Amino acid sequence: MRIVKVALLLSTILISTSCSSKNNTKKETSTEAKAETKTVIQDLSSYETAYFASGCFWCVEAVFESVKGVKEVISGYAGGKEKNPTYEQVGSGNSTHAEAVVVYYNPKQVSYATLVKVFFGSQDPTTLNRQGPDKGTQYRSIAFYKNKQEQKIITDYVAKLTKEKVFSSKIVTEITPFTTFYKAEGYHQDYEKKHPNNPYIKNVSIPRLNRFKSKFPELLKKDSH
Repeated sequence: MRIVKVALLLSTILISTSCSSKNNTKKETSTEAKAETKTVIQDLSSYETAYFASGCFWCVEAVFESVKGVKEVISGYAGGKEKNPTYEQVGSGNSTHAEAVVVYYNPKQVSYATLVKVFFGSQDPTTLNRQGPDKGTQYRSIAFYKNKQEQKIITDYVAKLTKEKVFSSKIVTEITPFTTFYKAEGYHQDYEKKHPNNPYIKNVSIPRLNRFKSKFPELLKKDSH
């Protein structure tokens, strides 16, 4: 009986800290969206872009923003067919899109190959349609490529990880050509920084970021240590 109770407790904790749970403060975010009267527009035209999906975009955004050479990371939606999707559609699994990010980076400071390393090193690419407590196709792992060179970098790295048996199970990350990226609603941007006490951020996002930092300290910005 004790084992059953413990299992139920763990299950409850995971559900309450999932990215799409009631604890992601949907009521709060609607208020925040109305409060966003100012938008800071950055000129990112001189930076290269890379697109990835590996679970809740709050987590993925925070990971890439800690990397040297990365100027900006924006949360959004990609990999699906619907035009102009909303968080309500994607987060509930009622679309073919995944939560994704676009990474703006300086190729003189960080290579695309390094970003691919960050991508695979900050997630579990062997869990199909799942990342941590988040389940559903909207949380699937995807490495988007814009050209054949990027495609080769991704496939070569997957082959390397497979050969070296870095993961005990088969890598199920989708490797797919990039088409369109839709920026997520404003209240999702920099969510981890703005909501450090959110249950999901405290129990899932920050621990995931810290695991990445401990694995790749040499890739971190000075203020990210």
